[in-house]
Amino acid sequence: MNPSKRNLLAAALAALGLGPAATLTAIAQPAWPARPIHIVVPFTPGGSTDILARSIGKELQDAWGQPVVIDNVPGAGGSIGADKVAKAPADGYTLLMGHIGTLAVNPSLYPNLPYDPIKSFAPVAWVARVPNVLVVHPSVPAHTVQELVALAKARPGQLAYGSGGNGSAANLATEYFKLRTGTSLLHIPYRGTAPALVDLLGGQIQVLFTGAPAVLGQIRNGQLRAIAVSSPRRMDALPAVPTVAESGYRDFEADQWYGMVAPAGTPPAVIAKLNAQINKSLDSPELKARLVNEGAVAVSATPEAFGAHIAREIARWQPVIKSGRVKAN
Repeated sequence: MNPSKRNLLAAALAALGLGPAATLTAIAQPAWPARPIHIVVPFTPGGSTDILARSIGKELQDAWGQPVVIDNVPGAGGSIGADKVAKAPADGYTLLMGHIGTLAVNPSLYPNLPYDPIKSFAPVAWVARVPNVLVVHPSVPAHTVQELVALAKARPGQLAYGSGGNGSAANLATEYFKLRTGTSLLHIPYRGTAPALVDLLGGQIQVLFTGAPAVLGQIRNGQLRAIAVSSPRRMDALPAVPTVAESGYRDFEADQWYGMVAPAGTPPAVIAKLNAQINKSLDSPELKARLVNEGAVAVSATPEAFGAHIAREIARWQPVIKSGRVKAN
């Protein structure tokens, strides 16, 4: 800006009762966003977190005309990527697509976590939740939660459940189920959900409590029996399957979930603009179709509501991890 225009702007601001600091701010601060936005995905490409981040990124890019770049930074259960965002400038140009692990489980799973999910981040938007489904092999003589609990109590430690590894969503959901029901199930950790599912179908293990997308096909063709879902309400995809909560365990909830956060100190106006656009994007037909394909349910919420959810989830999973002696792989 040349000196004459700068002086005219200063005079105009002075007439409004604004001083030199406001003059400099008005000159230096272009409208946000004025350059590319980076969304860090703390896992490798192809997973649900990555797919959701790319879907949201496309919507933001289309709405604002600025490139949205997806940066995959995997490692340490998502901690490396989350820490990168925690230490990034708080200007709204670096965001994290977080999920239940990075924002709620890791504080109890990793003793030397380099970030604090509450203090290091500003909540932006709760994007989606993915219900877990409790399934059993057809040979298991249980068709309801009550029957499965009774069977597990009659055969303590004899029913085996699989998971995608120690600290995985399936591990934590089942440990929470054990804690709430007072049952004993034998944990068999695998290197991912796929091999656990293979052994469940083969009858080597009896129980699996994992994300809906992994087991919907097998439920529908009769290879597995669905006992309950972890969400507060029944799934549209499985309307006949009750929730654990309505099966006698009030307030039971163990869904996987995903949401966007920014570095702490990011301007509230930027947070508000992101939140409004993400919530608007969740209503787009294209994004809705992608969420359904992932077995996910869109969640529109304020930043404050999402922050409160993160705090509740940290408190929920801490005793589960402690009582189940869950360790990171």
